[in-house]
Amino acid sequence: MNPADKVAVVTGAASGLGLATVRALATAGSRIAAFDVNQERLGALNEELGEGCLGLVVDVTDEQAISAALSKVVDRFGSIDIAVNCAGVEGAAKTVSKGKAFPLDIWNKVIGVNLTGSFNVIRLAALHMAKNTPEGTAEERGVIINTASGAATQGQIGQAAYSASKAGLIGLTLPVARDLAPLGIRVVTISPGVFATPMLLELPGKVVNSLVENTILFPNRMGDPAEFGSLVRQIVENAYFNATTIDLDGGARMTAR
Repeated sequence: MNPADKVAVVTGAASGLGLATVRALATAGSRIAAFDVNQERLGALNEELGEGCLGLVVDVTDEQAISAALSKVVDRFGSIDIAVNCAGVEGAAKTVSKGKAFPLDIWNKVIGVNLTGSFNVIRLAALHMAKNTPEGTAEERGVIINTASGAATQGQIGQAAYSASKAGLIGLTLPVARDLAPLGIRVVTISPGVFATPMLLELPGKVVNSLVENTILFPNRMGDPAEFGSLVRQIVENAYFNATTIDLDGGARMTAR
């Protein structure tokens, strides 16, 4: 699919991998619907991209809010062609620690945003994509891209909820791709490793340095969010990417801590 003049919905769009995705697709000529919970950052993004960007404060776990936001996107731009799920949260806790069990509210929040929130966007965006006119020799109507994590298969101590949420995204990729194939909609998941995002950079410096030194094969550095955005664009443009998870991690292999 040629991203030029297409309409891309990006969640978690105001920072990190989501912001890099927005910029990559905007550079390719896409019109952007940026979903995030941070109104101030969305305002800055609207100023940066101008009329080609519609920034909306949306909670991905809220069915009615997502449905209404997607309708606004169609009213503004006419269609939804691309959806990229980058919204995500962490919630570290051990299964049992200091005589207490993993707090269930943390589990529910992480699963709710990362897994259920992503599927909420998938299913509702696909409804709109199914109405698109097929394009090109592949007769595509849409592309959906999800963001998993190396933690899905190599979760560290305290990452039970986060790892489960990201493993769930990998697990749904094939069945959802099978569901949507008759409609001409592709589904791909990216599994990034250690990237220089606000979520990671909030960790103590010694923790970040340890991750880089002890887990990443080559190149021995954190990933640049722009590299994630570049892969998103490649997936959109190459119709033969479908029903798969792509590791983008510099060969990283996580340790227990």
